[in-house]
Amino acid sequence: MQRLQAFKYELIPTGEQLRNMRRFAGSCRFVFNKALALQKENYGRGLKHLSYVELARELTAWRHSTEDPWIKDAPCSSQQHALKYLDQAYRRFFAKQAAYPKFKKKGARESFHYPNKAAIRLDQEHSRILLPKLGWVRYRNSRAVIGELRNATVSLTADKWFVSIQTARDVERPTPQSTSAVGIDVGIARFATMSDGTFLAPLHSLKRHQAKLRRAQHQLSRKTKFSRNWRKAKTRVQRIHVHIANARRDFLHKATTTISKNHAMVCIEDLKVGNMSRSSSGNATRPGRCVRAKSGLNKAILDQGWFEFRRQLEYKLAWNGGLLVAVSPANTSSTCPACSHVSTDNRKTQAEFSCVSCGHQDHADIVGALNVLARGHRVAACGEPVQSGHSTKQEPTEAIQADSIG
Repeated sequence: MQRLQAFKYELIPTGEQLRNMRRFAGSCRFVFNKALALQKENYGRGLKHLSYVELARELTAWRHSTEDPWIKDAPCSSQQHALKYLDQAYRRFFAKQAAYPKFKKKGARESFHYPNKAAIRLDQEHSRILLPKLGWVRYRNSRAVIGELRNATVSLTADKWFVSIQTARDVERPTPQSTSAVGIDVGIARFATMSDGTFLAPLHSLKRHQAKLRRAQHQLSRKTKFSRNWRKAKTRVQRIHVHIANARRDFLHKATTTISKNHAMVCIEDLKVGNMSRSSSGNATRPGRCVRAKSGLNKAILDQGWFEFRRQLEYKLAWNGGLLVAVSPANTSSTCPACSHVSTDNRKTQAEFSCVSCGHQDHADIVGALNVLARGHRVAACGEPVQSGHSTKQEPTEAIQADSIG
């Protein structure tokens, strides 16, 4: 099987390379926004939607135009890839998988992509990488890059530039070292409760740094916008957010690695995290109810990282020869695992479960995990339907992709 893996490193650019990276990211953002504006203009005139090939022809004209001569200073392949991102965004919109594409803002997710592997050279011995129109750029070599280099992406995060190097390599199909199966019920009070009775306590990364983040945001609000002090305060806020995200990601990596190594099959709920964390504010005519309480719940849900937890479990289980099974979350906490009686009265409190039919008692999260495991066995063995369209099995012919941070 083929394994796709990304290795991310912090870059150590010179002053000239730093200026060029900002220019390249800005030119890719400009091309993306100009193409999006052209698509909107054509739609307003009743013309057909432009494909990627047609937009690429427009890009050639833009690069040779005297109106914006600075566009041709950036790599053409990176700008073409920005048009591919726009084309993918439209495809997802037409398939009703995402919202309509939006214009990119300066300073938000600045990045540019090098899709041609022949133009990239990696010198791990001297901790440097050759990138088109940037030359040799040094990086912090924290781990070895494994596999054949495929492409590279340069991105800006909290005033620091990073390079993500994607590689591919052929590996033997793994055999799971364990034969056990486990069901997992995720929550707020307990991050993950296993069907064997163990559980993982939540990290609450955002909650731990909320006071510090609030002070930094308050200081930012008092600065004159776009001034030097404002930029410094904005960088401090961004660094706190990065620290929160890194702590959460580290916690999830350690948890998913342990679970994937100790179990051959993991069953989880097919949760719609986006719907669960949707705002209840409503509008002027139909105002929402319990807006403050729902806002706190949404923040707690997003702080857990349930979607990232599932994503990491999926590819790590595939790497170890295991299987991830997603099941319907309906009534998992109100169904008795002993007699299968379903009633909302079974769950007395947030943590207490007591069946009104047979009297079975246990922790509510353990009951949910047991029901998830039972449904996982039925999905894997009998093909019981799952509500979402996510795949429950990893096909052996597909490439497995993951992100690893060095």
